[in-house]
Amino acid sequence: MKFSSVLNTATSALAVGVAFLAVPAFAQSTGSVDFEEDAIIVTGLRAEDVAGLEIPATPKAKQVLTAEQIQRARPGQTINDIINLVPGVSFQNNDPWGSMGGGFTIRGFGADRVSQTLDGLPLNDSGNYALYTNQQVDTEILESVNVNLGVTDVDSPTASASGGTVNIRTRTPGDDFGLFTTMTIGDVLTPGSYSDSLYTRAFGMIDTGDFTGIGTKAFVSASYQNYGVPYNPYGRVDKTQLNARLYQDLGSNGDFVSVAGHWNQNRNNFAGSENVNTLLGYYDDEFSKRDRYTVYTADGQFPYPCSLPEGTVVGGGGTPDKDDFYNDSSSSGDCGAPFYRRYNPSDTGNIRGSSRFTLADGLLLTVDPSYQYVKANGGGPDGIYEGFYETGGQQYTGAFNGRYYFGRDLNGDGDTLDVVGGNDPSQTRTDRLGVIANLIWEINDDHRVRVAYTWDRARHRQTGQITPMLANGEPSDVFAIDNALLDLNGEEVNKRDRLSWAILHQVSGEYRGTFGDFTAVLGLRAPFFTRRLNQNCYTTSISGYVDCPAPGQDMTAYEEANPDHARPQSRKYTYDKLLPNVGFTYNFLPTASVFANYAKGLSVPGTDPLYDSLYLPDGDFARPVPETTDSFDVGFRYREGGLTAQLAGWYTQYKNRLASAFDPNANNGDGATVYRNLGTVDKWGIDGSIAYQPTRNSLIYIFGSYNDSEIKDDVVSADGVVATAGNMESGSPNYSYGARGQIAFGALELGAQVKRTGKRWLDDENTTRVPSYTLVDFDARLVIGEGPTGGDVALQLNLTNLFDEYYVGYFGGSLNGESFAQIGAPRAGSLALSVGF
Repeated sequence: MKFSSVLNTATSALAVGVAFLAVPAFAQSTGSVDFEEDAIIVTGLRAEDVAGLEIPATPKAKQVLTAEQIQRARPGQTINDIINLVPGVSFQNNDPWGSMGGGFTIRGFGADRVSQTLDGLPLNDSGNYALYTNQQVDTEILESVNVNLGVTDVDSPTASASGGTVNIRTRTPGDDFGLFTTMTIGDVLTPGSYSDSLYTRAFGMIDTGDFTGIGTKAFVSASYQNYGVPYNPYGRVDKTQLNARLYQDLGSNGDFVSVAGHWNQNRNNFAGSENVNTLLGYYDDEFSKRDRYTVYTADGQFPYPCSLPEGTVVGGGGTPDKDDFYNDSSSSGDCGAPFYRRYNPSDTGNIRGSSRFTLADGLLLTVDPSYQYVKANGGGPDGIYEGFYETGGQQYTGAFNGRYYFGRDLNGDGDTLDVVGGNDPSQTRTDRLGVIANLIWEINDDHRVRVAYTWDRARHRQTGQITPMLANGEPSDVFAIDNALLDLNGEEVNKRDRLSWAILHQVSGEYRGTFGDFTAVLGLRAPFFTRRLNQNCYTTSISGYVDCPAPGQDMTAYEEANPDHARPQSRKYTYDKLLPNVGFTYNFLPTASVFANYAKGLSVPGTDPLYDSLYLPDGDFARPVPETTDSFDVGFRYREGGLTAQLAGWYTQYKNRLASAFDPNANNGDGATVYRNLGTVDKWGIDGSIAYQPTRNSLIYIFGSYNDSEIKDDVVSADGVVATAGNMESGSPNYSYGARGQIAFGALELGAQVKRTGKRWLDDENTTRVPSYTLVDFDARLVIGEGPTGGDVALQLNLTNLFDEYYVGYFGGSLNGESFAQIGAPRAGSLALSVGF
């Protein structure tokens, strides 16, 4: 029997997964998909699908997981955890279920240097390029995910992709009407875990089939999940997601138009984090795995539920002493001191268009417009002052020196002497528009060219409204912007107030030529980036600290008393670069080929560190140049029958490395820690994988990678020179390897996988190494009957971290300081019932 996933129980009704398409999709935009796939068909280089594992025969080192493998993972799991099967990828999940976030690297490059896309839509944050893995699309609607190791497509709208791209592609709606649903329940299976950690999830999807008679079809899906956070005794995830796609064929030549939509509403606390050095201390013999659940407080007691002291609730009356609640204005006692109480809510959505039109014989036009919306924040409890901030003989309301002043009686006791409970998350709202257009000319069967235009425009609004804390320690609204506390003049108090624009105009071109068994690809990207910053607060230090007065006040006295503070201002940055991309494949045997690729990459400074530089006069110190990379891949592929294999060596040199470091010449020669270029870093490694089906009912998959790096220069810090030259970059493992096996016995399918992740340096000084760890996962699927209209009814069991390995989760590394991380996700199990109609 052919391996299938839980989702494939409804294949006749839903026609899901890449296994049901004539040609797999490897690239990002519609134009890149069409350009790449047609060449694969013409040259006969199509990779064989080995139980949902594919190695595309392109000049770039790639690996693809199709729906057949994706659906074997736990329902609701983030796609970034699933691609841990790809060599070179390292992901540390913050929890077993996938909605609390995590961190990952590809070939040693962090997520802010990896571009992740959904049907060509960029998913990285437009300001700092961060990736939020807890906000990814439901895996049941996916046909494939493709990992480009080290390079990106020429029309990609990315500002930072030195480490590669992750391309997620959604399924095409089925031709026939059908229904599919999955119900999942699970829990943490370790001693000492909390009783409220139960995981529940429901998913449903409807395919309309052709409902117009002219090929119009659609699918609509919805999911809901809820669970307790493993290491946070009062943290919960409450997540709702909606997805839809409308698809219209235009004739029989492959032309189409499509519109897809996505909405994700996530309510969760931070997972909780601890200093990595503290977590390393728990590896000794006296630490038991049960202790993982109490390491975040000295006595293991969690103040939940709690109540605020009398008089510290907005509108609550009472006569508190100012020091009863906030001894140092930064601690919030039982109701707020633990990091757990910080919320991280998000509302994210997008609309994705895609289309393909044949303008003439051999001439194609593809257009992919998109819109994204993000509303999210992160933060927690803090004290809010009833009085005024005084400087230069004047009184002000607003945020000053990390405190919030409202100038009015907040608790109702008749004076303005108190500090009451509040919440001060950092609020972000993003509106992002984009379009990718490709004009493709098929000169003949062996030669194709395309030109592309890419436009991406993100409006990034960042504020910091304050909302009251309720008597039980909870915020009045997890979105403080929706219930902002006002000062005596009816104005909002914000801890930050800025507006950014991230704009990209890009033209690109690509040629693909086939000369017998030799195929060459020549590409060129020409991106033009603009960053517009509008800072409405006073920047008080090079570290980015700000004072934000409430609107409508005369700031003359403040400015005279603080002449070193940078005034509110606007600044514009522009970056451009020509980025060539060339490669080839050569089939020296019908079953074997070699490939090579060179690509120049670019990482433009993000808006967050650029805001810090507003403290400095506009000049060299405030304008770091972009980070550039030169990446080389060379490899070997073999495919025959049920065997496919790839071995690739790579080398990347990135110049003008961007990071925060001390510069003795900045700040008029006084020195300052600024975001600047630190020199050159060399990175290199090897990736490999083998997938083999000894029989049509079994699979053996082996993968592994090794990577190393060398920092070429020492770095100057405020405390002196940091000896980084010759060291490896911190935060990423130097090796990983693993395997997966699958076998089917009639209606029962079993699978297991293991992955060993190597040691990671804690900092660039290479003083401390975080130990390696091994994770083992198990999955099983049993078809127990037939659905009402022919689809299967099946049970799927997933066990993750089977042997309950204790390990340090993701940390980004540091120059010479300490890092924070979550404890690795504990053992957990889930059981899913799926029904296809």
